[in-house]
Amino acid sequence: MKAMLINNYGKNAKFEISEIEKPEVRANHVLIKIAASSVNTIDTMIKNMGPDLPLSPAAPALLGMDFSGTIEALGEGVETYNVGDEVYGCAGGLGDLPGTLTEYIVADSNLIGHKPKDLTMRETAALPLVGITAYEGLTRAGITAGQKVLIHGGSGGVGHLAVQLAMYFGAEVFATGTGEKQKSSVENLGATFIDYTTEKVSEYTEKYTGGAGFDVVFDTVGGANLNNSIEAVALNGHISTTVSLCELDLTPLHFKGASLHVVFMLIPMLHNFRRSQHADILKYLAEISNEGKLTPILDENYFSLEEVGKAYAHLESGEAIGKVVVAN
Repeated sequence: MKAMLINNYGKNAKFEISEIEKPEVRANHVLIKIAASSVNTIDTMIKNMGPDLPLSPAAPALLGMDFSGTIEALGEGVETYNVGDEVYGCAGGLGDLPGTLTEYIVADSNLIGHKPKDLTMRETAALPLVGITAYEGLTRAGITAGQKVLIHGGSGGVGHLAVQLAMYFGAEVFATGTGEKQKSSVENLGATFIDYTTEKVSEYTEKYTGGAGFDVVFDTVGGANLNNSIEAVALNGHISTTVSLCELDLTPLHFKGASLHVVFMLIPMLHNFRRSQHADILKYLAEISNEGKLTPILDENYFSLEEVGKAYAHLESGEAIGKVVVAN
């Protein structure tokens, strides 16, 4: 079968069309014909950093984590799926798990879910990694109806889904960003937009919470921005972040009695740890989508499998609006 492989890592590494053996289904797994795959920031990090990231596959590498597709064969022990089912998931492209930039994948049945009914295959492929991350970030922070929730990077891949989920859970949602495109994206989702380049944390915290702070802060920017999250969070509030690879003085967090939750959704894949939780989340995300409450935003550019190098470059350019998707 056709696959796009990289034979070495680095920013200048190129994807090359290759022929590889079609995988055979095995127990508790399913064989899926891939319809589409989305590109995530972690995918570009693996391509550029390779062995510097302990989760990178050995070269030559078959990358790609997210996918949508149709089941063609069932392994022994699989009872919740049938041949012909349309499914989606995040199931490869790191460690010893072959990726999705190819025609077929054998995926652990605990890492997939049935496709949302009203989404296209391209839209569905954009959902797994960022959707699971958004769900984990909000639920681990104990989100409840009526809370005031601040999402840093509300128009980003994780952020725009976190905005939709937070609203689904009944929260009053605020999201940071800058520029007219990001403002429009956030407001179209129904959240209040905050331009972090023109409003100080103290100013918007006072404006929207009376100085009390936000009950939940979901920081998809992380790093140094975590200091802004700590300043914005309420007493005994909760911060979730997807980017905590930094040194940070937690003294202000301590005096607020607030909690910090680090979200790293790749753990089930990397360590074969509680993988069924991902299946449960994917099922729930599909149900929310089927209610019309969760739709990923796609970048307007169309990329074929052979153009995956261009897709990665487009995401890295910072010019993408919405998720970048590669269609088979």
